[in-house]
Amino acid sequence: MKTLLISYDLKGLETSDDYKKLIEYIKNYGTWAKPLYSQWFVRTEKTCTTVRDEIKGEVDSNDKVLVLDVTGINWSAYNLSKEVIEWMNEHL
Repeated sequence: MKTLLISYDLKGLETSDDYKKLIEYIKNYGTWAKPLYSQWFVRTEKTCTTVRDEIKGEVDSNDKVLVLDVTGINWSAYNLSKEVIEWMNEHL
């Protein structure tokens, strides 16, 4: 299983229906962590391209989406929650 990093910029407030719809969609991947605003880690067998294409169906044409495979990368973080750090230790 891979860990993918999903980042996005939507043309609206995070409290908007667009954000809520996208957040619920991302949570459906099952195993996830949200380290920063508009950024998620998800565990999946899907490719970056597949996840990007699926997310494109949930956002507007003027929104931006980036999906990276971060499985096994070296990482460091500052001031993230204990839960996110534990998730990253387990899944990256």
